[in-house]
Amino acid sequence: MLLDHNKFVVKSKKKGKQFEILDAETGQMIGTAKNATGILGMLLGSAVIQVRDAAGNAPLFSVARSGLLMKKDQVFDDKGQVVGRYKAKTFSMSGGFHVYDKQGKHVAEIQGKLFKAQYKFLSPDKTEIGSVSRTLGGFAKSLLSGGDTYAVEIGPAYADDVTMKMLILGATIAVESIFKQKAGKSASSGDGE
Repeated sequence: MLLDHNKFVVKSKKKGKQFEILDAETGQMIGTAKNATGILGMLLGSAVIQVRDAAGNAPLFSVARSGLLMKKDQVFDDKGQVVGRYKAKTFSMSGGFHVYDKQGKHVAEIQGKLFKAQYKFLSPDKTEIGSVSRTLGGFAKSLLSGGDTYAVEIGPAYADDVTMKMLILGATIAVESIFKQKAGKSASSGDGE
């Protein structure tokens, strides 16, 4: 099963609307992610990305952005229950996001260069939970030839934490499909000055 793994390669397809999730050790496809946003949702600035195992069964989890003015970025499990939320850092020169569990408890901070795929997930006590990068040893290194391919690694202390895996994989997909789109729209709207 997808969430049994601790090292992934996430390959973006169709400009962040579809993804392949590979086992970083073997290169075998173990999952997919696809934009499942309806037309009305797109018009309202919402997004839903569903993550499935390689067999394409029901979604294992999904990442969603909702809200008209106050956007919410959340991760839902296979039953549609919220397992976590992402919230952009405010008043931070370096940017990044905070990660909260379903009870609203701060469980991680995303630090690094999000749009360059070089970031880490750190617990409140600064323990590394996981990382995303464009480099990884072994077989995965040969898979990282494209500009939209990311290595995702879960820290050993979190190897059995399915919720944290959903939050880390979800954030990786959200950065490429939701957050970059928002940043691109902001940048293009400011080009006319």
